[in-house]
Amino acid sequence: MTDTPENGMPLPDLEGDADVDLVPGEAGAPAHEPLDAGNAKGAADLEAVFDVPVHVSAVLGRSRMDVGELLKLGPGTVLELDRKVGEAIDIYVNDRLVARGEVVLVEDKLGVTMTEIIKAER
Repeated sequence: MTDTPENGMPLPDLEGDADVDLVPGEAGAPAHEPLDAGNAKGAADLEAVFDVPVHVSAVLGRSRMDVGELLKLGPGTVLELDRKVGEAIDIYVNDRLVARGEVVLVEDKLGVTMTEIIKAER
């Protein structure tokens, strides 16, 4: 545990620097936290955040144009983007870049596969 926010509760070290063993008694396992049902971590621990809305965007590319050009766009117009075919797309969650990925076709719909997680810089 490394940081403490305003509410005084410690935050876990999510940087991956700390080694955590799940079986107490083995080398390096924390002796002060016995493994029991009350201490088990899982999806149920995150239930409080399941209904929190987030905005997810998959950015294929960008293009700049004047308002006059924008108003002339119509169905079937092709826009030149700043990316090449096959280049990774950016995946944003709440306007923060979190991953890169590829566009995939799933049945009749387009989808995104994450190929790289972007580590947050703090």
